Amino acid sequence: MMLLMQKTDQEIITDYLNGEKEEFTEIVNRYLKMVYNFVYRLVSSEKEAEDITQEVFLKVWKNVKNFDVEKSLKTWIFTIAKNTAFDYLRKRKDIPMSVFDNDEGENVIEDNLEDIERRPDEVFALAQNKKQINKVIKELSIIQKEVIILKYVNEMSLSEVSEIMDMSKDTVKSHHRRAILKMRKLLSNKLT
Repeated sequence: MMLLMQKTDQEIITDYLNGEKEEFTEIVNRYLKMVYNFVYRLVSSEKEAEDITQEVFLKVWKNVKNFDVEKSLKTWIFTIAKNTAFDYLRKRKDIPMSVFDNDEGENVIEDNLEDIERRPDEVFALAQNKKQINKVIKELSIIQKEVIILKYVNEMSLSEVSEIMDMSKDTVKSHHRRAILKMRKLLSNKLT
């Protein structure tokens, strides 16, 4: 029985740039759901997420000829998705905090806070009041929110986040740490 080998992103892009236009369908199939989920968590509207996702792939299609095949296709597409969604959010002037819920309706920030050496009773109290977490997240800078979304909602590495945000990995780590510390401090104040 012969195993079918899946093409790498680099092979798909190279084939597409060499005239195999049907390969763009493979790019869309590979990343559509991830991009839609990312955008949906930012805008909290199916219709708007669909429109933004369509715009993302239109931008990918228009700019793929300029893509550096030595770079990561995933981070390039997510950079376009992030920029497109954040442009939309800047126009709308709000960021819904439901972006931090996973597909099961659980708050991914709560999961992260559990890993920051919290006592079990504090973690339980935090999990019981999602509104407190959402209020605290509103107090983060837009950059800190973006780091949190990409890292915990989209489960990206800090290296991928740094490439998408066009910042050094150390800068992203710093924003991540500040965001978590700020959230912990604000939540501790609310618990006392």
